[in-house]
Amino acid sequence: MEQRKDRSPWVWIPTLYFFQGIPYSIVMITSGLIYKTMGISIASFAFWTSLLYLPWAIKPLWSPYIDVVSTKRNWVIWTQLLLGVAFIAVGIAMPLPVFYPLTIAIFAVIAISSASHDIAADGFYMYALDQHKQAFFVGIRSTFYRFAMLTALGLLPVIAGLIQKNTGLESVSFEARSVPAEEFTPFDPSGINISKSEKEPSILLFPGELQVPVFQAGKSEIDSSVIYIALSAPPEEGETVVVNVIRKTGSKDIDISKKQTGRFEFTSINWNTPVALSVKVNHNLTDRTSSGFLITAGNIAFSWTVSLAIIGVVLLLLAIYNRIMLPHPVEESNREKIGWSVYKDVFVSFFTKPGIIPALLFFLFYRLGESQLVKVATPFLVDSRSSGGIGLTSAQYGIAYGTIGMACLTLGGILGGITAAKFGLKRLIFIMALCMNIPISVYIYLSFVQPMPGDISIYLSIALEQFGYGFGFTAYMLYMLHFVGESRYKTAEYAIGTSLMALGMMLPGMISGSMKELLGYQHFFIYVILCSIPGLIAIRFLRIDPAFGIKKKDK
Repeated sequence: MEQRKDRSPWVWIPTLYFFQGIPYSIVMITSGLIYKTMGISIASFAFWTSLLYLPWAIKPLWSPYIDVVSTKRNWVIWTQLLLGVAFIAVGIAMPLPVFYPLTIAIFAVIAISSASHDIAADGFYMYALDQHKQAFFVGIRSTFYRFAMLTALGLLPVIAGLIQKNTGLESVSFEARSVPAEEFTPFDPSGINISKSEKEPSILLFPGELQVPVFQAGKSEIDSSVIYIALSAPPEEGETVVVNVIRKTGSKDIDISKKQTGRFEFTSINWNTPVALSVKVNHNLTDRTSSGFLITAGNIAFSWTVSLAIIGVVLLLLAIYNRIMLPHPVEESNREKIGWSVYKDVFVSFFTKPGIIPALLFFLFYRLGESQLVKVATPFLVDSRSSGGIGLTSAQYGIAYGTIGMACLTLGGILGGITAAKFGLKRLIFIMALCMNIPISVYIYLSFVQPMPGDISIYLSIALEQFGYGFGFTAYMLYMLHFVGESRYKTAEYAIGTSLMALGMMLPGMISGSMKELLGYQHFFIYVILCSIPGLIAIRFLRIDPAFGIKKKDK
């Protein structure tokens, strides 16, 4: 079969960078949602998943090997196949009693493989495209990379949420009806007596139907009522049943109290200890009305097993597609022996370039705020309202990132690449940096206001943050391409740049969980905004060719 040295970038850049984004996004971001729903503490998983940045941070140690042994194309295909199998393995491990250390170990294998894939893919990109096409398609590749992130942040949780809704214990529902304050009789929980059932556990409600008093200023300050939830029998030893309550039908004026989320955990120890769910009326409500609530208790471990297995299969299919569609550009591939001289040449070439000091500061600090935000944003959005979170379900979280967020990310990424290719990186880099960091402030708004799950302001906030990221991150990728230039070892040198970026993500990310616990959500997000300042200052001292990225006119 004849090998094509040239092929339209549109047929392989989207799939190559969509693939590149999946492992990174799941290991670094979606794992937070997975471990949060599986009952692991934020401080613990923030530390361990941040430590998994290490392969991306130290990948220059083996990047020269990838640069001179075999071809970048071969490295891309074989690492893609390995990653597909590894994600299926993570899914299989989720229901096991030792899932936490086992999945962390498999994620470590994924991180090493993904870092190797990144080295090869980025080198392949530089060999297959000229400078102008690199600048033009950097926005496209960033967009599909972010599509991958939204698949991990959006589609994966949606699939898991649907499975959680339709598996596990049988769902139950209850109706909350508003009544005048004089007709309201509070339910007395002292009469609750739960006898252990010999059947499978089921969800119990006390009372079956709930009355909520209408708020009457100056007459009756009572505006809420409590329903109690428990199980009829204990779960299996070591198993946790997670119960989620959401409003499904009826008036929005009756909903779960802002201070609570509808998420409760039951084990073999507390299964017969009723938990209290407070339902509150809007103070503007004056009439009788009702609202219907659904209570589900799906199989969380199974939901992640299916979701991760699906991702693994998709990655295997993409590997097969890329095996067929990637072109065969002329690469400087040889089988010279890897020795200290090669490493010396690579590192000397990189660290003796003009303007290396401000470049290093830029690589390390440009994402200082984002590195900590990504570890805490997901737990914040799904955490209980009493803990300062928003209280989204897995499905709601997925929809928030997978609809408006995806559209705005696409627009931002494409606009960033096209704009940079027209005006050049030097003129736009500071504006792009502002666009990337200022939208982080939406989390300050969300943490102070705490809009209810489903509120449009949540979706608009995520949309703004996604657009800013898509537009602003283009500058980072373009500067790395500019800094490497036409070096002999540009694949290895580009890997050094991305490893410094990973180091700038890993170290702050490791303390992000502890900083959140120290500061609380509100002050943590203010602190994150302040962390963006060093990267903005570093831009002032970067040396950038004003013509970089702009298409050269034919003479």
